[in-house]
Amino acid sequence: MPEFTWLPANRAATEDVEAVFATGGARKCRCQALKVPGWIWRDTTQEERDAALLEQTACGTTTGPTSGLIGYVDGEAAGWVAVEPRENYPRLWSRKQAWMRMDPELQGVWSVTCFVVRRGWRQSGLTYELATATVEYGTQVGARVLEGYPIDPPPGKSVIWDEASVGLVQVFLEAGYEVVASPTLRRRVVRRRLGNNSLPSPSQAAISSGTTSTGSPREP
Repeated sequence: MPEFTWLPANRAATEDVEAVFATGGARKCRCQALKVPGWIWRDTTQEERDAALLEQTACGTTTGPTSGLIGYVDGEAAGWVAVEPRENYPRLWSRKQAWMRMDPELQGVWSVTCFVVRRGWRQSGLTYELATATVEYGTQVGARVLEGYPIDPPPGKSVIWDEASVGLVQVFLEAGYEVVASPTLRRRVVRRRLGNNSLPSPSQAAISSGTTSTGSPREP
């Protein structure tokens, strides 16, 4: 059975980050859609996005902040999940959709905003492993709450891979997250409480280093 491991991106090699992001829409976006207060395609160039990703991941350092995790399958870089303090995402705070910044006074919220899986490892359950890694990592860095914004397609409907880059609801649920709001037909807000920290109830919310695992294959 394939072995899954992960590292904070700052402890990964730059080549591993580049290998994961050399696929699909991630090659152009570089996980900057929520990093730019305005519209990413108008307000940034490809060169700026390339440089921003490398700066944010801080590859080659062993301490200090980073912007996500690199997942490995049998030692080969295969996926990415973005996870860092919610305040590090300017776009969450500048958009009109209030559900993207519920409970703005809540401290210690880390946002899980993007999954990337290299071709060859898709449909293997890697996003489930990456979601579980966010819980382990969040605990290590002292996050109080993990928050995601996944898609929940209607029964019988599917989504394209790039659209599902925010994650699917089931992926988060299996990692112990709970749905706290359903702001649109397909969009959900999910949270995972870490430690003994308290969370607003779903009704209140609506108002307002590496590790190893060998899970069974799941999709996506």
